[in-house]
Amino acid sequence: MIKRIYVDNYKCLVNFELALDELSLLLGPSGVGKTAVLDVVFALRRLLAGDVRIADSDVFPSRTLTRWQSRDLQVFEIQVLLESETFTYRLEVEHERTTRLARVARERLAAGDETLFECVQGHVQLYRDDPNGGVSRGPEFSTNGRESALARVAPDRNNQRLGRFLDYVRKVLVCGIHPPALKAEAVDESPILDRDGGNFADWYRHSLQEHTNSVLALTNTLTEVLDAGFNGIRLERIGHETRTLMVSFGDHELRFDEVADGQRALIVLYGLIHLARGQGYTLLLDEPDNYVPLREIQPWLMSLEDACGETLTQAVISSHHPELIDYLGHENGLLLERESSGAITIRRPQPTSDNGTRSAPGLKL
Repeated sequence: MIKRIYVDNYKCLVNFELALDELSLLLGPSGVGKTAVLDVVFALRRLLAGDVRIADSDVFPSRTLTRWQSRDLQVFEIQVLLESETFTYRLEVEHERTTRLARVARERLAAGDETLFECVQGHVQLYRDDPNGGVSRGPEFSTNGRESALARVAPDRNNQRLGRFLDYVRKVLVCGIHPPALKAEAVDESPILDRDGGNFADWYRHSLQEHTNSVLALTNTLTEVLDAGFNGIRLERIGHETRTLMVSFGDHELRFDEVADGQRALIVLYGLIHLARGQGYTLLLDEPDNYVPLREIQPWLMSLEDACGETLTQAVISSHHPELIDYLGHENGLLLERESSGAITIRRPQPTSDNGTRSAPGLKL
């Protein structure tokens, strides 16, 4: 799970540090960096998967530098706990404002106090896991600094811990579900969701092939929570490679993109709990309550809370929703606030009163 995130000189986040639990709720008004935190994690995941380059328009372009500062160096650090071992990944990005180019100034991965990988100004030093513990110097090579050199390392028996970290990061799902963007066609099997969840059909297809039991559990849950007589979902073949996600209600069957926005959102939300079951996923969800009525969001929250730390590694939610704040805010809430200087601070919200129940009357934000 992700234990800590550090961000400096990215949008409104300056010398910003966030500690996370198995279940965390990010609270606060608009403009305090809740979505920016998720954007950073999403960019790092894509970078470490080797899918993007540093200066790509939706990764770390120069426009993400903090406007009220003149520094050209961005720093990102993520600390992850895997099998009782703490991994720390640090990325320093150097910008050239006039040309709008960016490059990796430094990239480092450590396990505890032991460096597993380091890249400084294009020079990469790898380290080997020693059979009896510790590390030793490994191969060296050069890189152009336009992408993650760590993402290009092929894990093998000499760097199994490095490989374990990369495997984990590539299973971090960052999603702000936007039902109008959800497509019905699955043209491939994808282990990763898009930022807006638009390729859910591809992710469902992947899960159907790999984890049939999870798909059955999802269907059973949706039968209980969806109205209008839901009785199943399936993939219909419409071409050599393409499948269409179909949803059945009573005697009628609809394409996934013909289903009401709220129902599609619930299918994805419960899918994230059931289809990620036991696969080592960490979920970061931006406003998951959009399009979902109050009476339907609490059962999902209860399912998510039960899954975290058990069948689901971790969940981090960003939300303004009063039901989420009331249900999770007391124990799991992290309130982001902007000071007069522009810096973002974090504190635990305080309950206005306590009646001894799981859902207290309110929070003092």
